[in-house]
Amino acid sequence: MRCRLEACVTYFKNKKIRLLKKIWKLLEEVKDPEVPVLSVVDLGVVREVLMNGEQVEVVITPTYTGCPAMNVIEMDIKVMLAMQGYKNAKVTTVLSPAWTTDWLSEAGKKKLKAYGIAPPVGSVDKAELIGEERNIECPQCNSTNTEMVSQFGSTACKALHKCLDCLEPFDYFKCH
Repeated sequence: MRCRLEACVTYFKNKKIRLLKKIWKLLEEVKDPEVPVLSVVDLGVVREVLMNGEQVEVVITPTYTGCPAMNVIEMDIKVMLAMQGYKNAKVTTVLSPAWTTDWLSEAGKKKLKAYGIAPPVGSVDKAELIGEERNIECPQCNSTNTEMVSQFGSTACKALHKCLDCLEPFDYFKCH
């Protein structure tokens, strides 16, 4: 009798693991509306996926408090999951710990560069706030002969830079 019980427990644990992996794979198809080359998984805003019986809960953290894309991301997650049969999916937003560019996947950083946005370099750097510039590599020609044009680029999480070699402007995904 005991072996049967252990087999049942193992079966249901494995089934739950397979379902969680499937949901993570589905979330890789949900794109950031501001940077559509990145999935919400690449971006690191999906913190965890939980299952309580048939109820799926996706826990997300915004890239910054008040990010206007988060409502769209939440809706897109619910729609994606509903289309796959998870009708009562719940999306929970948590603010702590705060999101950081350290949560961007390596694949996401490569996608940013290929898209023409310089990925974040290192961790949070407060030097830029007091006027000390860092030479960010140009995603077009790979030169580090660049300068910041504006602390704010096409969105609040990016800064506008210019390459002094190829003369192309580009966004830099700021560390935070």
